[in-house]
Amino acid sequence: MSGVDTVAAAPAGYGPALRVTWVQPEDLMGHELRQAAEDGRDAGAIARRWYAAGGTPAPERAGASAGPCPPPLRALAGDLLDQLAVLPCPLDADEPTELPAIEAARPYRPSDRGEAASGGSPAQRLEAGWLGRAAGCLLGKPVEKLPLDGLRALARSTGNWPLTSWFTEAGLDPSVAARYPWNRRSRATSLAENIDGMPEDDDLNYPLLGLLLLERHGHGFATADVARLWMDELPAGRTFTAERVAYRNLLDGIEPPHTARYRNPFREWIGAQIRADVFGWTHPGDPVTAAALAWRDATLSHTANGVYAAMFAAAAVAEAAGGSARVDDVLRAGLGVIPARSRLARAVHFGIEAARAEPTGTPAGFADVVDRLHATYGHHHWVHAVPNAALLAAALAHADGDFEGSICRAVSGGWDTDSNGATAGSIAGLLAGSPAALPARWTAPLRNRLATSVGGLDGIGFDTLAARTAALAVRHPERPEAPAP
Repeated sequence: MSGVDTVAAAPAGYGPALRVTWVQPEDLMGHELRQAAEDGRDAGAIARRWYAAGGTPAPERAGASAGPCPPPLRALAGDLLDQLAVLPCPLDADEPTELPAIEAARPYRPSDRGEAASGGSPAQRLEAGWLGRAAGCLLGKPVEKLPLDGLRALARSTGNWPLTSWFTEAGLDPSVAARYPWNRRSRATSLAENIDGMPEDDDLNYPLLGLLLLERHGHGFATADVARLWMDELPAGRTFTAERVAYRNLLDGIEPPHTARYRNPFREWIGAQIRADVFGWTHPGDPVTAAALAWRDATLSHTANGVYAAMFAAAAVAEAAGGSARVDDVLRAGLGVIPARSRLARAVHFGIEAARAEPTGTPAGFADVVDRLHATYGHHHWVHAVPNAALLAAALAHADGDFEGSICRAVSGGWDTDSNGATAGSIAGLLAGSPAALPARWTAPLRNRLATSVGGLDGIGFDTLAARTAALAVRHPERPEAPAP
């Protein structure tokens, strides 16, 4: 995602105006109205007042509108955001954010856990998880933000549909390229012809931060420790959506968990989910504990479904890291730790059911599954957690956990392509069991090298990351390690 935008208008002598994305009150207002419509708050009167004053809807895909609004309208946006925040939400009972209430509403039982299966060693599985996360993220990077039609057109134009390989410009019809330009920040590092190691991405920065968090504070860390770590190690310009708002709130003296709620219309988006893998990697076979740690991390910036997405991912990763061989067990573990009546749980069930109902099981057939998902959830913003969770679950279920099939299906479904590819790759990599089980055409271009702005970690190898992660792992007493073959 882009951190800042520039526009032409600016006072003389200051150069192009700087529009910091994801924090402008006039843009937050449109997103909060959209969020209110999704969670059933009656915001009609506030919306009418906003539009009557000259306010606009939220930017559809960008992080900021083209230029600043008049100061009175910006002040009104702030006032109305505060009024929206106190509107009663009819879904609160089914979608709590406090952990005890979540635990009371979850369906998880120990008997739901699948049997551990033989596979690679813990360190091998973790390296496959790190590599899988990177490869899936990289596959999705050049088409991030593009509409589904654009993604499909680019792939078809280069003979890569159904999606089975990296995106490329080789053979691309110039008219298609002009209509659907690649993500400009990723084009130079993420197409087949120019991949040289894993470039920086927030989908990998946050697992690195999670690793540092556990190394510094242990598994008993608090949400405030996450906040301090961000302030110490995470450049503000590398944050987006809910994380950027939470960061701003910290700088304004607002403390967790209020950082997740104050003027934060992105609190149910996907950001917390992309931070969750490390809690599953380090609690193999223990989805409940992994989800609880993900909750502590997520509540710095997210609420309700945004938190559930992180808990779902952490639990699913933990199940896969414990040696489970079946993707059904992994998805069941993820669903087991979140409220059964939540929108996210319903979306995951929908995605799984849509995948199972598709009769061919082929990559081409998955396009019909994606069309069903977009028909049902296409009214959401493309970064919202709910539609992306449905797509992630559908991709894993339809591919039956196969690595290549999972990442290609997740990315081919659109929405948040790099984030979905990353989580699918992490889970499918763990299911594969070792780096050797992953096709070399997906891992060799990574060159065992990860670029990052997280201090002291730029250029680190995935084998080193796996070793450091394995050193933090805590086995669940009921799930002893399966012997390596």
